[in-house]
Amino acid sequence: MPLVTNVEVVSDALTQSVAPLVAVAVRAGENAPDPDLGILGLTTAEMDARLPAPLLEVLRMYDVTGKPGEIRDLPVDLGAGPRRLVLFGVGAAQPEQLRRAAATLVRRTKGTDHVAVALPDGASDAGTVAFVEGLQLGSYAFSWPPVAGTADFAAEDAATRTVTLHHADVAAVTSAVAEGTALARGAAIARDLANVPSNEKGPAWMVERAREVAERDGLSCQVWDADELKRDGFGAILGVGDGSPRPPRLVRLDYAPAEADRHVVLVGKGITFDTGGLSLKPNDNMKLMKTDMSGAAIVLAVMSRLAGLGAATRVTALLPLAENSFSGSAQRPSDVMRTYDGQTVEILNTDAEGRLVLADAIGYAVRNLAPDVLVDVATLTGAAKLALGTTLGALYANDDELARELEEAGGDAGEPMWRMPLEEQYVDSLDSTVADMANIGTNPDYGRPGATEAALFLRKFVGDTPWAHLDIAGPGRAMGENGILSKGATGFSTRLLLRWLTTPARTT
Repeated sequence: MPLVTNVEVVSDALTQSVAPLVAVAVRAGENAPDPDLGILGLTTAEMDARLPAPLLEVLRMYDVTGKPGEIRDLPVDLGAGPRRLVLFGVGAAQPEQLRRAAATLVRRTKGTDHVAVALPDGASDAGTVAFVEGLQLGSYAFSWPPVAGTADFAAEDAATRTVTLHHADVAAVTSAVAEGTALARGAAIARDLANVPSNEKGPAWMVERAREVAERDGLSCQVWDADELKRDGFGAILGVGDGSPRPPRLVRLDYAPAEADRHVVLVGKGITFDTGGLSLKPNDNMKLMKTDMSGAAIVLAVMSRLAGLGAATRVTALLPLAENSFSGSAQRPSDVMRTYDGQTVEILNTDAEGRLVLADAIGYAVRNLAPDVLVDVATLTGAAKLALGTTLGALYANDDELARELEEAGGDAGEPMWRMPLEEQYVDSLDSTVADMANIGTNPDYGRPGATEAALFLRKFVGDTPWAHLDIAGPGRAMGENGILSKGATGFSTRLLLRWLTTPARTT
């Protein structure tokens, strides 16, 4: 399982630790780097006596600046024999700097079973939470099949290494550790689900994972199979899944705490593999498509953490699940299909399938759930990645306050969203002569505003409901290690949504 780090909190000085490696934060100063020696239990003079040169000279010798992510390693005798002393830079000890510093630290100390860390003096509660997130996500690793030989992603992870945080305020740091670990665990679950190979991970497999989470976390769970989808009129989900021998599903999960005065619906794109359908993708693009259900993975992971984080908001999750494949039964370019809410769509490109399954789920939510707010999450368009790269998600919204809340939560989570315009002049690009709309833009005069056209398409199903669309096609996958990210699925926006849903000022 992915989170292999157990984080403990003690008030002892670092010199009392038996860990073979001790780590001390170094802030970036105007004139010189500033190491936090307080919890180390030694004065600067006592530290100088244990080093081959005075501490400030050692810092200059090792070119220590204190910038976030900087690591310097040297041997030192702290009173119990030689040990490794790691100086890790934290900049100004802001939350995002601490998150990156912790992720770098835990990676650079891989292979050490026990690490003792002095938290920076004066770090905020938010900074400590971010530091723990960095420790946990920096230690994330995916393997298949799972070590236990099962795919039970609802199970808690078994730690194989320990990080001891040394700080005078044990109660406050312990609370921050619990919060940071819960947030990181949510992101790790989302990564796990999206990283599973698609020969294993069809719609039915995702249904079983949802049922596991529901059983463990006290959620209600409803599942539509293919026959029930047909009975109830989910034509878009069925159309996307028609080409695969593994039929589509729709999952509804409900979290309903007592006294909740707000109802949020989350919808996650769940394309368990995307060939592009008859509009076939090139191989280089297709080989990444096991993560095209990241939206559903993120929403499921969020649902798994709400109770533990004490969320007071009622949340309903909808996971439209389908495999977009090609065969004699696959939908064709020029087909017309009818969505759940009765609108018709001309299929001009079968590789624009994510918006179709989202449309059915959104239509169901608006008609049956009367949500106060609706948010969908999807690895939806390559255009969003072209526009914003791999570190920013694209945010579209029909409500300014909702957009502000999500941007703020993304900033706190280190999962930044950039608000994009719902440009009205592009609406007629979705016109069709044989249906209410087309599933891609058709007006060459507008260039190729694919991410905006996709958002405008989804808006047609929202009605007057306050709504936001998170297109995470860029930051949803990582091609290598960087900060808290490991190669593969990132779970980007899991921690954003959890912060948004568990912060009262943002959801009341």
